[in-house]
Amino acid sequence: MKNGAAPPLVVAVPVKDLTHAKQRLMSVLTPDERGELARAMLRDVLRALAGAHVDRVWIVTRDAAAAAIARELGAEPIPEAENRGHTAAVALAQSEATRRGARAFLTVPGDVPCVTADELTHIIEGVREGAPVFVPSRSGLGTNGVALAPPDAMPLTFGEPSFARHLATARQHGLEPRVLSLPGLGLDVDAPEDLAALLAEQSATETRRLVSSWHERGGLNPQPASQAASATGQPRREPGRNTSAK
Repeated sequence: MKNGAAPPLVVAVPVKDLTHAKQRLMSVLTPDERGELARAMLRDVLRALAGAHVDRVWIVTRDAAAAAIARELGAEPIPEAENRGHTAAVALAQSEATRRGARAFLTVPGDVPCVTADELTHIIEGVREGAPVFVPSRSGLGTNGVALAPPDAMPLTFGEPSFARHLATARQHGLEPRVLSLPGLGLDVDAPEDLAALLAEQSATETRRLVSSWHERGGLNPQPASQAASATGQPRREPGRNTSAK
């Protein structure tokens, strides 16, 4: 990543606690596997950003492991005093980007391992003042990418249905929102069905190789727990867990 007192573009990636990440995957992955998955996804996102040759990448986190991965892959950790959630982390990055004189701001989550450098470049090239860019999640309800010029052009609030809310907020601020549907960035991995969607992708990412290895050795059935239970008549057992009575 490039250095400089006033970067033209800042990219912020909020990252929560990697050790206790992805609680919605408890039915199909062990705690260690969820941590391994979160680390792999973050590395994939940072590699895609490196391929897009952005000016400055920040990892907003209070997690030491996430900060170490950031430094390893050329990003700058921006420490949080406490974990106050995705919205607060992005707001902190917007404020810091404005303070440092950045002309544009992009934020993407750390759990979109299929995002590509080409997708990121497409967003960055579309950034212009008065016309923020929004990328919806695969469901169309969440927001997986936002590009603003300047960084404080509007407040951002995440959590479904954030996509529709962001478009409305942009218009309320006199902005003309632009929507880009990007399949790689749109796939955030939060639930078992997202793992199935990831396996269906032909991406050569660390995350897909990891999930594929679990699936091939029979330790992963990436379907919602309710479906697994109804198919067998038994609760879905978490891989590596002893489900005998205690």
